[in-house]
Amino acid sequence: MVTISHIVKKIIQSRPFLEEALGNKIVSYGNLAEEITPMIEEELGKKVKHAAVAMSLRRYGDEIDKKNMSASKFPGSSELIMKTSLLDVTVRRTPSLLTKLKSLYNLVDFEKGDTLNIILGNYEVSIVVSEKYKDKLLDILKGEKILSKEEGLVSLTITFSKDFLHTPGVIFTVIKRLAWENINIFEVVSTLTELTLILTKKDSFKAYHSLQNLLAEKKG
Repeated sequence: MVTISHIVKKIIQSRPFLEEALGNKIVSYGNLAEEITPMIEEELGKKVKHAAVAMSLRRYGDEIDKKNMSASKFPGSSELIMKTSLLDVTVRRTPSLLTKLKSLYNLVDFEKGDTLNIILGNYEVSIVVSEKYKDKLLDILKGEKILSKEEGLVSLTITFSKDFLHTPGVIFTVIKRLAWENINIFEVVSTLTELTLILTKKDSFKAYHSLQNLLAEKKG
């Protein structure tokens, strides 16, 4: 039997930011109940009491809060590393491009801390590299179709002391925290114990402090 509570959950779960606000108790149950009551009445085919909707919202908010409190901690210890002056180039994937990509590894000096990330998609390839290699990279890419080029980017890397890929919700939690701060992410790159986010310089310090707070909250 479909109840008010079932419909309330369905409505809230379809709106992630609203679910987050409800769990953090920063939304008015009364105002939200007034907003979603017509949707509930339409699905049930009858009138419902405002108080009943508000109570269902309160109960679901408590449920979300308990779930957040009991959520898994991040695995092991973690460290946050920032790198600046990065370039992100997206290129149409072609056989000739894949051949050219091999030369990029000889171009970058990893021992000096330079950055090179290559993300292969089905039809596109994204290359994130230290900006000082811009001219050499563009020279290598001559004849290829460049789809976009973003300069002045920053990488934030969370390094975990243990494998995080088998811990449910880590990537989602990190991305959700930045989305809540209205921070746009250009690329997400992950390995066994590292999660790297590429974003703009203007968002970098807000993102850094936000992730610092998150790591403190989720310390294992």
